[in-house]
Amino acid sequence: MGKLVVIDGTDGSGKQTQLEILEKNLQRENIDYRKVSFPNYDSPSSSLVKMYLSGEFGKDAKAISPYIASTFYAADRYATYKKDLEEYYENGGLILADRYTTANMVHQAGKIKDKEERKKFLDWLWDLEFNLYKIPVPTKVFFLNMPVEYSLKLTKDRKNKFNKNAKKDIHESDVNHLKDSYSAACELAKIYNWSEIKCVEDGVIRTREDIGKEIFNIVKEIL
Repeated sequence: MGKLVVIDGTDGSGKQTQLEILEKNLQRENIDYRKVSFPNYDSPSSSLVKMYLSGEFGKDAKAISPYIASTFYAADRYATYKKDLEEYYENGGLILADRYTTANMVHQAGKIKDKEERKKFLDWLWDLEFNLYKIPVPTKVFFLNMPVEYSLKLTKDRKNKFNKNAKKDIHESDVNHLKDSYSAACELAKIYNWSEIKCVEDGVIRTREDIGKEIFNIVKEIL
């Protein structure tokens, strides 16, 4: 089997940037890899995700069951893995992912306040994606810890991911959702032993290069 490295975090934490830096570092070392971003907006499998994020099922993300929303993302991951990545992974390949099941865990679990209900949801999600759909369990997950007050500044003028002329999606435009997701992410990082990368030190956002170096040093340990 191969290896799966996931870079995740709340909106505005720099996931795509860090994936690109990791790519460059791997290329410099002549290490073969494949990359993927979830949701996979280039695939028809992301259709329900697009509808959800654009507000077609409701403008309030919290009013939409985390179980229902999670099935949209899970189906997209399953389709993308089976179609584009399975053979490469099973032959020992290295896959880099910008978001994964971990993003569902963060954004959807953040909707659930009760600890027991949250655990019930997380166990269900793990069973759905890794046991039923049989997509790979990540080898290493990096949680980019960017506090909400900083991420809001960084995403202030950012447009919708899949429609550049549209407003922010229902997650990005809901500050309370972002705060709940961030709180959940900090908790989950400890529970699931994710590698937490602190993006802010002494009130200053670290340089992307500094963060990228920390990530690559850890990745080298698992290759």
